[in-house]
Amino acid sequence: MSDLFWLTDEQMAKLAPFFPKSHGKPRVDDKRVLSGIIFINRNGLRWRDAPATYGPHKTLYSRWKRWSEKGIFARMMVGLAAECGEEKTVMIDAT
Repeated sequence: MSDLFWLTDEQMAKLAPFFPKSHGKPRVDDKRVLSGIIFINRNGLRWRDAPATYGPHKTLYSRWKRWSEKGIFARMMVGLAAECGEEKTVMIDAT
């Protein structure tokens, strides 16, 4: 598939400080796994429908679940937003 999503090295460098430290056995490539998680979420796919290029779907799901429970993704979003330096309140009126 030529339309697969891949994070760039520059993007991964910005996200690297938010990843948990590896203990013992080295983790599977974070870039591949995170790109797969983003691809699945962006396209609304089931984990088992992940392209094989991103690795086993069980790895994608378990990493997503573990990092979600630890608040890794939330810290990434807060950290990336803080880099912008611009505080803004966005309000949506649904009436």
